[in-house]
Amino acid sequence: MGCRNILKLGALEAKKTAFLLCDIQETFRPHVKHFGDVVKVANKMLAAAKHFQIPVYISEQYPKGLGHTTKDINVADAAMVYEKTLFSMYTPELQERLKKDVPGLNSVVLFGIEAHVCIEQTVIDLLNDDLVVHVVADGVSSRSLMDRGLALQRMQSLGCFITTAENVLFKLMKDKQSPQFKMITKLVKTPTSESFAFDANSKL
Repeated sequence: MGCRNILKLGALEAKKTAFLLCDIQETFRPHVKHFGDVVKVANKMLAAAKHFQIPVYISEQYPKGLGHTTKDINVADAAMVYEKTLFSMYTPELQERLKKDVPGLNSVVLFGIEAHVCIEQTVIDLLNDDLVVHVVADGVSSRSLMDRGLALQRMQSLGCFITTAENVLFKLMKDKQSPQFKMITKLVKTPTSESFAFDANSKL
């Protein structure tokens, strides 16, 4: 089976992948459900990205009015931190950078807030550009759990892979002999809280 086909089926290859972290700004903490869990997952993904040499692109929604990414996330190693007013992360600026940084880009792993607004609109734009999209369910949330749950369902029906941080990291690793094995197994020892996992699966 060709590489492109297996990536369409949800496999991941580090050199053809980018991570997108969407609008995890401190202003939203009191309003977004499970904000702390989203931050933990983002940090896990950033640590893994460094080891897999996957670039991370971080958006901030209108930071002049809404402030910057929470200090609980270290943005220093990001390939780019950029501001936007569009709800979608897939701005012309990001598109240009992705073309330059990851010429063979096939798969995008997406996490952040809010699931039913910026995440979903980013998904639509990425899929429209024929990219394979993995949405990290334990790394996305909204102010309302109903909005979050319905957004995950809609994104899945659009053709996204609705996944978890652990699933993504093991897909990137592929083999126990991988040089990243020790580091990744250490990272996944702290799973997302059960209440958040239950919310992701609960029926509406």
